[in-house]
Parts: sequence; structure tokens; C-alpha cells
Amino acid sequence: MTSQQTSEPDAPPAEPGLPPDQAQPGITEITTPAPAAPSWTGGLAAWGRFKERALRAMLMLMALTAIASLAVITGFIFKEGLPIISKVGAGSFLFSGDWYPTESPPHFGILPMIVGSLMVTVVAMLIGGFLGLGCAIVLTQFCPPRVVAVLKPSIELLAGIPSVVYGFIGVVILVPFIRDVFGGWGLSVLASGVVLGVMVLPTVTSISVDALRSVPKSYRDGSIALGATTWQTTHMVIIKAARSGVVAAIILGMGRAVGETMAVIMVAGNTIDIPQSILDPVRTLTSNIALEMGYAAGDHRQALFATGVVLFVIIMILNSIALTVSRRRSRKAGV
Repeated sequence: MTSQQTSEPDAPPAEPGLPPDQAQPGITEITTPAPAAPSWTGGLAAWGRFKERALRAMLMLMALTAIASLAVITGFIFKEGLPIISKVGAGSFLFSGDWYPTESPPHFGILPMIVGSLMVTVVAMLIGGFLGLGCAIVLTQFCPPRVVAVLKPSIELLAGIPSVVYGFIGVVILVPFIRDVFGGWGLSVLASGVVLGVMVLPTVTSISVDALRSVPKSYRDGSIALGATTWQTTHMVIIKAARSGVVAAIILGMGRAVGETMAVIMVAGNTIDIPQSILDPVRTLTSNIALEMGYAAGDHRQALFATGVVLFVIIMILNSIALTVSRRRSRKAGV
């Protein structure tokens, strides 16, 4: 027998663009090129990039302007103030109680103003610090949300009242009250401290509220679950966990109190003597600059700038401490 070989018909060609196993007979795929992007789209992309770079440069310029302003102010104050400190001597300038800038020879000793500023600040923080922390505790731990929505903006509104208004209220109400009840002139360290304590209240309260709210909720829940009361939890857990933030709030409040001028001038008495009690009149560093800059000249003017140098250094130290404490809190929180 002879073997017969049968030949199968040829398979249709595979469609272009498809794998051979997916090609369908009799159907031809028609491929069309993708439409070219309009020419104006490239211009829009370039314009967007230009705007982004311009905005970035503008924001960078604003940041550098703030830094440059601080550098210019710092350089100007030190340029005007350091020569008289070198001339008089740092020890004599800082630790002498003789301030007679118009005599011949003049004497420039700012110790009474330094002591007065520190006493006023301590009284202000004893009032504003405790009141601010107490308000923060009430707002975050014991008040319902509806009450917080009313109280917190009301406390923050105190920051918008001009300092001269605080001073006027102090002269009209507080000074006569201190004079009638405690004796003395009324214009005193106590009057200045009370006025400043109310003025720093919004600063201490706002920052303390943020610090207390940053404590994880699990701390409170765990303490309550162990049987502690709300006050025990607040006292033993919440405040201790937020301690660094509260300290930063008090230090920033101190910086606010040290730098205040107008209200202090109106209620302090402004005598150039080291106060022996909180009922004695006092002159602070800021008051000394504001009261005498209008007629100062020569070495007297430079001595007032040197007073500004001392005040600048004090405030920078306080702000640096507050910033360090805040960063420590952030690292402990894992931020």
C-alpha cells in the first residue's frame, strides 16, 4: 500500500497587532497613530513651572526679609549700645545703682531697672501663670465643649486690648484700691504685676491648652480605667505629661511681661530706686527707655540703647529656653 498524505489548508495570516493565538480570521486590525498634543499644552506646562518657581522665590524672599530685619535691628542696637558699655564698664553699667545721665560727669547704672523688671515679672507670672494654667486645665479637662467655645475666644480676646487701656484701668481702679487697702503710693510693683498678669493671661492659656491637648488620650483612659478620679488623672498624669509645654508657656509669658512698656509706665511710679517691697514704686528697663529717649543725646542716648541691649539679651535667653523646652517635648512625643 502506498501511503497517502493529506495536506491541510493554509491558516489565515495573523492580524497585525495581536498575538497569533488571538488573531481572528477575516478581520484586519487598523491602527491609527495617537493624536499629537497641541502645541499650546507645552506652553501651559512651562507657564505653570514658571509660576511655581516665582512663588517659591517670593516666599523665600519673605523669609529672608524677616531674618534680615532681625539682623539689622540686632546690629543697630548693638552698634549704638556697646560703645557706652565699653566706656563705662560692663560691671559698673549692670551692677551700679547710680543713674544720673545729665550730671557732669554722668553716671549710668541700670541695676534698679533690672531689679524692678525682675520683680514686676515675678509678680506678673505668679498671677498670670497660675491663672493661665488653671484656665487651661478647666478648658481641656472639665468644661463641656459648648462652654469651651465661649470661654476660650473670650480669654484670647484679652490679647487684642491695647496696653494703654490696661494701664488706664490700672490707674483708675487698681492703684486707688492698693493705696486704700495695703497702703503706700498705689503706684507700685504690685500694681504693675497685676496689670501684666492679666495681659499675659491669653499667652499662657493658649499655649497651655495646646500642651494639655497634645497628651495622648490613652493616658487619660488608662488612668480612669485604673480607678483614678478626673482630678487625680489631671493632676498626676495629664499635667505631668504636658509639663514641658506648660513651662514653655510660662517662659513665653515672661518674655511678654518683660517687654511691656506703656501699661507699666502708667502704674509703676517710675522712681529710680531699688524697690524694697512690692508696694514701692519702680522703674523697669522698658519704661526707662520710653521715658528718656525723647530728650536723650550723646552718651545718654547710647546708654538707653545699651539698656535695650540688656533687654534684648534677656528676652532672647527666655525665648531660647522656651524653644529648647518645646523641642524636647516634641522629641519625647515622637514628632
